[in-house]
Amino acid sequence: MTDVWERRRFLGVAGACAALALAGCAARPPRAARAVRGGAAAGSTQAAARPVPALKPGAVVAVIAPASAVDGAADAAAAWLQARGYQPRLMLGARMDAPYDYLAGSDSLRLDQLHAAFSSAEVGAVWCLQGGFGSWRLLDQIDYALIGANPKPFIGYSDITALHLALQQRVGFVTFHGPMLGQDFIVGRAEPTESLAWAMLSGQVGAGSWIEAPPGSQVVALAPGQASGRLVGGNLALISALMGTDNEIDTRGAILFIEDVNELPPRVDRMLSQLAAAGKLDSVAGVLVGNFTRGSPGSDPAGQSLYWPILRETLQGRGVPVLAGWPSGHWNPNLMLPLGARVTLDAQRRALRLDQVIVENRAT
Repeated sequence: MTDVWERRRFLGVAGACAALALAGCAARPPRAARAVRGGAAAGSTQAAARPVPALKPGAVVAVIAPASAVDGAADAAAAWLQARGYQPRLMLGARMDAPYDYLAGSDSLRLDQLHAAFSSAEVGAVWCLQGGFGSWRLLDQIDYALIGANPKPFIGYSDITALHLALQQRVGFVTFHGPMLGQDFIVGRAEPTESLAWAMLSGQVGAGSWIEAPPGSQVVALAPGQASGRLVGGNLALISALMGTDNEIDTRGAILFIEDVNELPPRVDRMLSQLAAAGKLDSVAGVLVGNFTRGSPGSDPAGQSLYWPILRETLQGRGVPVLAGWPSGHWNPNLMLPLGARVTLDAQRRALRLDQVIVENRAT
């Protein structure tokens, strides 16, 4: 997720990747399976996440900034929510105009707003303003019992992946990898970014529903097949950074979703190799590859094909379906995904089916 890259170095890498794509990927020696950390006991598969209460029309939506600072986006996000009939509740950190270094306030401030958003009975959803850096600093201080006792939709991506992974391991309810208020909605995103988000959060998209990329999307089946499992993952750099910790990803029997931005192919290769060496690809059921953007000059997602030879090489021989170019993550559109939920990945159909209820209407 780095913002720094050198054009001359990229051109050399791009040429090498193009040559690799034309020549075909040389097979890597098979890796011996190894013990894995995280989640359920060794050899078992983590249960699918439980549904959260549906977001009701006119509900209170807490706007939080658990990662980087935002310059004036909170008020615009509040206006955006109000225009759609919701009641925004801006948490203190999200209103800061001056950055605290690269964070939206101190750790204690950002932790307090996270706890306050979940503990309030009035709040119907907790929506992140933007990503950036710093969510991982909160993981060992979070009151997971408090959050687990107050389930509600939690939405974000990018650096927010750290919170998604921790909540999946410690709390076990569905969370939503999806567009953020400041980073996506107030700057505008193509449909069905917004309509799918509301449909998913309100319960209009339920068990048995298919999620399909809009026409014109560059979705490609890198490996055929159909597979079912929990949907886990998020930003590849954050997944990689949390390896070896109590919050590392549990991929056993899962559909692994990955996306990233501003990462050159060699860095993506290294992170995928790390997952493979750690045994995280040994028992995946399938892989869904989202937006990989700004790895080439400009920000056009057409450059995503640079990563496909790396993905093929890393995943070949595993016998699992791989669908790449899925429009979720750092680009436009940015389709919401229910992390922790049981889904079916169909590479031939180039679609994802929900196999469980992800939100449920509850009496107030």
